[in-house]
Amino acid sequence: MTVLINYGLGNINAFINVFKRVDIPIRTANTVEELKGASKIILPGVGAFDHAMEKLNNSGMREALDQMVLVDRTPVIGICVGMQILGKKSDEGVLPGLGWIDGDVKKFDESTIQYKTKLPHMGWNDVNVTKSNKLFDGLENNALFYFLHSYYFNCNNNDDVIADATYGVNFACAVNHHNIYGVQFHPEKSHQYGERLLHNFAIL
Repeated sequence: MTVLINYGLGNINAFINVFKRVDIPIRTANTVEELKGASKIILPGVGAFDHAMEKLNNSGMREALDQMVLVDRTPVIGICVGMQILGKKSDEGVLPGLGWIDGDVKKFDESTIQYKTKLPHMGWNDVNVTKSNKLFDGLENNALFYFLHSYYFNCNNNDDVIADATYGVNFACAVNHHNIYGVQFHPEKSHQYGERLLHNFAIL
């Protein structure tokens, strides 16, 4: 069963609607008890890094998630800020991240951005798959996904990067380390491309 972590952040209803359309069962978890039986975990997120970490730390699920992801190796995918908190720290805040993937979160350098509206990076952008990965099965390279962010995930190990995008600079927009995945874009807002990606994650 795919379980969506409901810790007070993220487009919960949008994810539920996507999974209904692809005919895959999903349920939400607000407590440790509701995490039981999860075979896949989705960690959504919107807003600021520290706020996301505070909400997750205060949810009562943090310790159980560490056990499931790091020890039991349950597949997990972080979405947007949910991806960013997979790292160790962020330029956006002072709290430590989950540290599940070796990386830090950096702010875009606005001097490299040629567009009139510089930040946030908002709207559709093509995604360049840099490494074969089941998450992108059935998706053509440079498929379009919806982004909304001012910070990006900087992997310390390039082997963890499976796709990148460009906004002033190239940046990692999808990562994978063992059972841990992250995408900077919003698949729940990315129409057929996002539906396919979430379907791929659910059947990993």
